[in-house]
Amino acid sequence: MTQQTDQAEADRHRAKMAKRKAVQDAEVAGKTVEKGLLLVHTGAGKGKSTAAFGLVLRMLGRGHRVGVVQFIKGAWHTAERDALAKFGDQISWHTMGEGFTWETQDRARDVAAAEQAWSKACALMADPSFALVILDELNIALRYDYLDLAAVVATLIARRPGLHVVVTGRNAKPELVAAADLVTEMTLVKHHFAAGVKAQPGIEF
Repeated sequence: MTQQTDQAEADRHRAKMAKRKAVQDAEVAGKTVEKGLLLVHTGAGKGKSTAAFGLVLRMLGRGHRVGVVQFIKGAWHTAERDALAKFGDQISWHTMGEGFTWETQDRARDVAAAEQAWSKACALMADPSFALVILDELNIALRYDYLDLAAVVATLIARRPGLHVVVTGRNAKPELVAAADLVTEMTLVKHHFAAGVKAQPGIEF
């Protein structure tokens, strides 16, 4: 009796999964557009830049070149930069921020740094040898009005057809969200920092 019950359950599961596979295959087959994507990683939770660097590894693994521009985190030396440097000319990394605005306490200096970083970002996006460009913490620069939002969004929309761009940082502007192809919001549920645990090597940097 147990064997019959187990077999019946296995048959039901197989039939259910076959139907699901047919639906899934039909949905995948209907997706025929190929284009460069604009991805936005935002939200209060940890992992926005980390997820972007995961995409960097995936693209490097495909043999493509990747550009990274960091808008704010200039004061932090990150281990991922050291690791990715081993890919040589496949990676072009530019840390151009000077830390968060409460560290510099100089708006004119912050604006100048953001403008230089955006200029570098535009150069990377215009270079056809790059398949992916990461604009790390660009959302922070836009939040504090260090850059012209309309001009940035227009440039991102007008990027090369095959170029993928990832923008990270909290508080993504609605205009950027509207222009993006994929938006992920990292939700903060619990963070060790609230319990007095400092930033950990290999986790935060």
